[in-house]
Amino acid sequence: MRYVRLGKTDLEVSAIAFGTWSFGGDWGPFDADEASKTVGRALDLGITFFDTAQAYGFGASERLLADALWSRVARDRVVVATKGGLRKEGNTLQRDASARWLREGVEASLRNLRTDYIDLYQVHWPDPNTPADETGRALADLVREGKIRHAGVSNYSPRQMTELARYGPVETDQPPYHMFHRDIEAEILPYAAKNDIGVLVYGPLAHGLLSGTMTPQTTFAADDWRGSSADFKGERFARDLELVERLRHYATAHEITLPQLAIAWAISNPAVDVAIVGARNPAHLDHPAAAADIRLSSSDRDEIDAMLADAVEIVGPAPEAMP
Repeated sequence: MRYVRLGKTDLEVSAIAFGTWSFGGDWGPFDADEASKTVGRALDLGITFFDTAQAYGFGASERLLADALWSRVARDRVVVATKGGLRKEGNTLQRDASARWLREGVEASLRNLRTDYIDLYQVHWPDPNTPADETGRALADLVREGKIRHAGVSNYSPRQMTELARYGPVETDQPPYHMFHRDIEAEILPYAAKNDIGVLVYGPLAHGLLSGTMTPQTTFAADDWRGSSADFKGERFARDLELVERLRHYATAHEITLPQLAIAWAISNPAVDVAIVGARNPAHLDHPAAAADIRLSSSDRDEIDAMLADAVEIVGPAPEAMP
């Protein structure tokens, strides 16, 4: 496993982070015992960085992660990141980065994670209804109090990061990034590189499309968000599956798997520090974790870019669109 410094923080983390979004139930049913074993396998593979969120089941994901980690490893041996700033109203998620809700979220996450501090706390989505100074000062206060060690954001634009950084710490950004969704290359990654902001990207396997296991006949559970997404049905889905097959052949020719190619491609961008990878059982984690040590050359990226010219963009969900 390769380890990197995360932006301007003092956090030394594995280049592959284990993500626990599926532990919250948004990807359909899962086996909690298998999930716990998968966390254990992540540790065995050298993964030291674990990413979760308050909104992943509003405590469910954080509690499962805590159970899996603290039965196996000491607190100071891992880096735990979580996110806040989303609030549930009925079946709808609302963005709320107010000082009150962030503080309530941190306290809830500390209880759920059974820890005295959070290594990295991230505002999950920008909140247009809360002034940046309120959000920024709340984050700064939480750092001063020792409840969180570092603060960052997720899904923010450079303008939003710049405004927030006037009032509080913005040390990391967590945007979506994969072969079928590359818009962060235009502004976000250059901004992060210029300002030494750590970048941990989510969705490097294009929400499962680059796992190589999907076919035109693939269906999803009723409570899996992909089942209601236009990204995973119809002509768009079929076109992307054809491209996936070409990428699979490319990976095989280079003696690696398709998921390894996808993850190695994401972290081969010099502005990307970490790729977040999720898995539901231990066996599914071995190949993705090995991608940390695969180095793609500039000519490799050029060849892949030529293939990706035919890709149909997969945007993924905004919180309000989640079931």
